[in-house]
Amino acid sequence: MVTSDEGDGDVQPLWLSDGPAAIELWTRMHAEHTRSGLWPLLLDSLDRNDGELRPWGSGEVFPEQMSSPASHDSTGLLARWWDTYTAVDEDDMLDADRRLAVTAPFGQTWPGLPPSRETATNPDQLAAEFAQAFLADRPQTRLGLVAAASGAEALTAAGWAGPCNYDNDTTKSSAVVRDWEHRFGARVVAVGFSTLHLSVAAPPAGESEALLVAAEHFAFCPDNIWQGSRPYTLAAYAERITGAHRWDFWWD
Repeated sequence: MVTSDEGDGDVQPLWLSDGPAAIELWTRMHAEHTRSGLWPLLLDSLDRNDGELRPWGSGEVFPEQMSSPASHDSTGLLARWWDTYTAVDEDDMLDADRRLAVTAPFGQTWPGLPPSRETATNPDQLAAEFAQAFLADRPQTRLGLVAAASGAEALTAAGWAGPCNYDNDTTKSSAVVRDWEHRFGARVVAVGFSTLHLSVAAPPAGESEALLVAAEHFAFCPDNIWQGSRPYTLAAYAERITGAHRWDFWWD
């Protein structure tokens, strides 16, 4: 059991495997979730050569700092974050025109959410395939088990603090991911020190829908665009996620 180094250190929010996860282990544990109540997470470290497996092995998890999931609305959170990250101030490294060009065609105007879309793809089967691919690429990854109803809730229950440079309350991120679970068939598969990896059964299929989803991603994790692949624009990012069954997020 991982013991949180927060407070008196008596909170144990998750179980961590002693060694790397076997290639089929996530799938087996995920299939047992309905019965066990334990959501499996592939847990990555800050550095591939980090024997301590930060933050998991080092106890840098903070479940007691999280708010109640019921107190947050995903749509409202995304709109507020968008307003914050598209604002231009005098200390900005980019001038107003260049800053607004990053989020074109929307500029500073929150565009709202795209409609949900049906998919014939099985979200859980897709998640299992993604887990196997992730383990093949990062075989040092461990398995974590968290008592949670879904992957979104597991992020909060585990006390993960990946987005802490932007917000210390992971429950807000969980609220957005929970909405994506319903709208896009997303599943939380892997989590690192400041990274999050989702499989997505119903990704955006066309340009207009992809731009709206890209706006959600920018509000959720602006570093995906600010410090992602060039060019650093919403439109370029939208092209990359069109039809993509994998969403990766990282916070600098």
